Amino acid sequence: MSEHATTPLHQALNEMLDQYFSNLEGAQPNRVHEMVISAVEKPLFEYIMRRCEGNQSAASAILGINRNTLRKKLRLYGLL
Repeated sequence: MSEHATTPLHQALNEMLDQYFSNLEGAQPNRVHEMVISAVEKPLFEYIMRRCEGNQSAASAILGINRNTLRKKLRLYGLL
């Protein structure tokens, strides 16, 4: 691994959540799960679809999800 290794995803998420909660200034957090999933899921699907050159079968295999589920998510994020 190089000297400038990237931050593991879970560590980056923890840091971002710490920042999010710090910035609330007393406000009640809500819909955190939805916020995190949508922030991560769309770029993940964009990346995998590019890597698979649009091949949904290959993308669903890499993601470990059913092809119909992939299509539903692609429609949800306006990627289809």
